[in-house]
Amino acid sequence: MSFLTEQEQDLVTSAIADAEKLTSGEIRIAVEKHCNGEAFDRATAYFTKLGMDKTSLHNGVLIYLAYNDHKFAIIGDRGINRVVPPDFWETTQVAMKAHFAGDNIVNGLIAGIRLAGEKLAIHFPHRNGDINELPNDIIFMDKKEFN
Repeated sequence: MSFLTEQEQDLVTSAIADAEKLTSGEIRIAVEKHCNGEAFDRATAYFTKLGMDKTSLHNGVLIYLAYNDHKFAIIGDRGINRVVPPDFWETTQVAMKAHFAGDNIVNGLIAGIRLAGEKLAIHFPHRNGDINELPNDIIFMDKKEFN
């Protein structure tokens, strides 16, 4: 059983599709119940496991959330990291945290997705011929195929 309803999942995947209309970047959401250790380290491992480092411009973004442990991280691929300041994701994390603190996970995820899309559009605007390189669905890392 998932912690997000089907309707909530649809809201999140729609937000990803809308954000990706602004950018050639790819945004994905990975969630699981628990995270042993640091969320950033876990997100980094999943980034590679999910093939997010394989986009043509290396401009994928992963928003990782361990919902029972109240941990999350945002990471971008090397193409993004080459052109943005080190604190690039800080304002996005702050906006997400405000929603999470109010127990509004869905709005927190959507805020993160929208802000990531806006920020990516600055450095990686949508171009004619851009294709959706990665699925927009939420990845539930607790499922058997990821363990």
